[in-house]
Amino acid sequence: MSTPPRHRGAIVRAAATLFRRNGYAATGINEIAEVSGAPKGSLYHYFPGGKDQIAEAAVRFAGAVVVTTLEKLAQDHDTAAAMIRAYCKLLAGWMAKSGFRDGCPIATTLLEAAPQSTEMAAAGRDAFAGWCAVIARALVRDGFGKAEAKRLSTLTVSSLEGALILARVEASARPIEDVAKALGAALQIKTPRRKRPAAS
Repeated sequence: MSTPPRHRGAIVRAAATLFRRNGYAATGINEIAEVSGAPKGSLYHYFPGGKDQIAEAAVRFAGAVVVTTLEKLAQDHDTAAAMIRAYCKLLAGWMAKSGFRDGCPIATTLLEAAPQSTEMAAAGRDAFAGWCAVIARALVRDGFGKAEAKRLSTLTVSSLEGALILARVEASARPIEDVAKALGAALQIKTPRRKRPAAS
């Protein structure tokens, strides 16, 4: 009898939550099985490569969730700056709700495991590239050139990652709020000043 497909999704979601909160090394297979509600045997059924394979799937899952969220915000807001301010508001709310125990859904896992796992590193690169791509598209829509939009999207993701770390350490949403204001200004398209007419 095959393992019900629903268990795979539950395993990945549980792993993503545990890794972001407790770290990769501190999270065990037994804990993932317990939180997911899946039989322990199903973990090895879907992930014969063990915890590394589960972590790779968790990174890809969490990365895709962020892409979906950013795409929705891009549709709901007229500018990239407004989109990012809205996203920062969501981040601040999620962090506060977790008691500042959570962080980036993929950074904790990647910092611990990516150096030893090419598969994990690839999953992380794909996730960050997906986030940057959504932001860059919104910036191009605003009128930025593609090269500048790409640079600004990297700046945005890097700033958000740093803000999440500071927020977790300080147990405060202030770093996220500060970054929201700074990025809101940095991502505004600069309209050229009109030349004054020459004096007659």
